[in-house]
Amino acid sequence: MTLLNIIYITLAVIFALGFSYFQYFVKSKRSGKERLILFILRALGVFALLLLLIDPKITTTKIEREKPNLVLALDNSESISHLNQEKNIAEITSFLTEDDEINQQFDVQNIYFGNNILSSDSANFSEKQTDIFKALNSLKSIYKNKQTATILVTDGNQTLGRDFQYFDASSNQKIFPIVVGDTTKFPDLSISKLNVNRYAFLENKFPVEIFLNYSGSKSVASRFQITTEGKTVSSENVDFSAEKKSLKLEVNLPASKLGTQAYSAEILPLDKEKNTVNNQNSFAVEVIDERTSVLILSSISHPDLGALKKAIEQNKQRISSIKYASENNIELNEYQLVIIYQPNDNFNNYLKLIEGNNLPYLLVTGTKTNWNIVNNSFPNLDKSVTEDVQDFYPIMNSNFNQFQFEDIGFSNLSPLQDKFGDIKITDDFSNILYQKIESVETNQPLLITRKNNGIRSGFLFGENIWRWRNKVYVENQSFEKFDNFIGAIVQNLASKNKKERLNIDYESFYYSNEIVKFDAQFFDENYQFDPNANLQILVENDSLDLSFDSRFLLQENFYQVSFNNLQPGDYHFTVTEKNSGLNKSGEFSIIAFNVEQQFSSANLSKLENLASRNNTRVYFKENLDELKRELLNDTRFSIIRKANKKSRPLIDWYYLLFIIVAILAAEWFYRKYKGLI
Repeated sequence: MTLLNIIYITLAVIFALGFSYFQYFVKSKRSGKERLILFILRALGVFALLLLLIDPKITTTKIEREKPNLVLALDNSESISHLNQEKNIAEITSFLTEDDEINQQFDVQNIYFGNNILSSDSANFSEKQTDIFKALNSLKSIYKNKQTATILVTDGNQTLGRDFQYFDASSNQKIFPIVVGDTTKFPDLSISKLNVNRYAFLENKFPVEIFLNYSGSKSVASRFQITTEGKTVSSENVDFSAEKKSLKLEVNLPASKLGTQAYSAEILPLDKEKNTVNNQNSFAVEVIDERTSVLILSSISHPDLGALKKAIEQNKQRISSIKYASENNIELNEYQLVIIYQPNDNFNNYLKLIEGNNLPYLLVTGTKTNWNIVNNSFPNLDKSVTEDVQDFYPIMNSNFNQFQFEDIGFSNLSPLQDKFGDIKITDDFSNILYQKIESVETNQPLLITRKNNGIRSGFLFGENIWRWRNKVYVENQSFEKFDNFIGAIVQNLASKNKKERLNIDYESFYYSNEIVKFDAQFFDENYQFDPNANLQILVENDSLDLSFDSRFLLQENFYQVSFNNLQPGDYHFTVTEKNSGLNKSGEFSIIAFNVEQQFSSANLSKLENLASRNNTRVYFKENLDELKRELLNDTRFSIIRKANKKSRPLIDWYYLLFIIVAILAAEWFYRKYKGLI
């Protein structure tokens, strides 16, 4: 309370007493006890009202005891149950949470972690991944403003995130690792890592990269093998020693069957090997068919035909056939793309069939082309030609973005030849190359692609492309750049991308430690994204007699649903849009894999490095009493006593109002009783 408030209160007392004295002792003729009671009541009432107007602040001091935190960070991953350490975790937790001295000194809290810090009250040891660094970093952030001792109870086996042995605690925190699990190093062979692409092309070979590890001091020999459907597709003898503890293998496997192919990689265990789970690793590859059959249809012999065929077949997934328009019984439906080379009168029937069957095509014109046939057969294309032959140099369109291709040196290539004339195209198209006539760059197209009603087509206005292939070889000692350029055009034209209203994005297989995620888009009849769709998914596994459904959730411009902890096996699903009834089905597989079962012992060395980095040491269940003494004797974790001062205005003290009302009421009733009112 300030000096000014004291002066005001003193004046209020004097005024209240003076006012009451004047009223009851000076002006009043009454005497005795009655006058004294009225004097006291009036003085108290006036003083209380004046005190309310002065509104002094009343300061109170409260002494509080603030305990430091003792956080038990408990590993809740499957590796704990795999190493049979559940009981040890429970005993350590019980010792630290139920000890009276520790509870008097600390505010004890239990935290469970796996991939993230968990909110559960008890451990179930079901987490598929362990990120110790992330858990420690989260605790560092949560308790950054308070003295905290973190008891890290773990086997030290981390499967995810940054290496925890290099974690640095903040100055107000201290980490005490308690190791659980057998720290004895047994001889152990393991597959530490396996790299493979998720996709492979039919009738090709795909690479598999395997990293093998050995933990032991003696020389050992084993055998590595890969099997599928009970058959061994690759095997190799491997040797390890105290000096040679790791080995990298590269295996090429044949992709001979379409669909998802599951494989099992295994290194045969040693005679007395304790942990054999990490000797195996399952993986899968989706084999897709990219084979494309291309027909080169011509009425003349020309070097361009051979150059195109060789460039196309440089990709082993593509085959091409040269046929002449004079032949009969050409089955166009056997091909995914037709290259129409310099059409003449013999092409009339085939051009009608190509259009009738909506076949993608690439039209190549030149000096032998009958442009009347071309103009009549392709209504959106018109060229007014003369009999003059013109050289057309290529100019690359740097703004072309329909597909990726490399500049093969177009500015240095020899010209293509065609009849001179202006080209007019009345529908949308994309220019790949422009024409350059002598030294003049024009906007006339030399090579274009277009898409009409979902059918792709291309036009090359010039012959002698074989010279380009030879020029590329001279410059690079390889045909690769030219062949890749032609391959990109063939791939773009031969692909049929039918636009569908319901699109589902998912993987054909997942590993059992992965989240199974589906992304979906639904479009209205105008092919605009519909944010009000009602998408449901039904997932079934016949062999497990399992069926469940879920609803997709809107995520900005797509829908998403995900599933955790699905059992290994083959699943099929149906996604349905309830409002329109449109649906789409598919299949996926869950491949068995548990990274948490790849460990045979606790990782003592990393826990020791963590402790050393944070100026502590590693503890075991057997020396918990030592840890207790360390915690209780550490002066940084002493109880802090704080004086908490609170200032509160008197006007907030609502009891004063009741006192004023009571005094005034008492005076009124007394006066009424005495007949003074």
